Amino acid sequence: MTISPPADQITIRRAINGDESALRAIWKAHAPRVDALVLRLVGDADQAADVAQEVWIQIFRALPTYRGDSQFSTWAHRIAVNRTLNALRSLRRTSKAEVEIEEDTLSVEHDGDRLLLAQTIDEAVQKLSPGARCVFVLHDVEGYTHEEIATQLGITSGGSKSQLFKARARLRRLLAHLADATSPAKENEDDVASQL
Repeated sequence: MTISPPADQITIRRAINGDESALRAIWKAHAPRVDALVLRLVGDADQAADVAQEVWIQIFRALPTYRGDSQFSTWAHRIAVNRTLNALRSLRRTSKAEVEIEEDTLSVEHDGDRLLLAQTIDEAVQKLSPGARCVFVLHDVEGYTHEEIATQLGITSGGSKSQLFKARARLRRLLAHLADATSPAKENEDDVASQL
């Protein structure tokens, strides 16, 4: 269920005035996108659930400050990005050591199943370092510019570009077996086509 803009404004007014059903309606309409963004940025489902809960608390606390200058989804998305990045900084401060990832933990049989392919790609993204994952998700998935990412993460635009380069290179290595698995099939298709 998507809330239309005029109904969105009415629902927001009701929520600001303490209407719990309005709060639930806002959450129901916007949670899938916000929660998916948090999961992509955090990487770990359990930690993402905790961070998403904090994000929604922040959204509801900030609701009285929503002026309607932009769509509510855009406003909520910005809060989600900011709150998630703050949570990631806090998590990094508490645990400085990054867990080593075994390269051979990723294996997928080529069966053409899009869901399995999407899951494999998501798993590969989760194996990126936190900084590289944040930049990759913000740039390649969410469409932020390097300048916007630099501002959000407190790094330079060049640092953002460097992290994105590293993320893409690592993803190519992690997902190379998928390209290799499709190459023989492509060659066979070409052979069959040339025989026709």
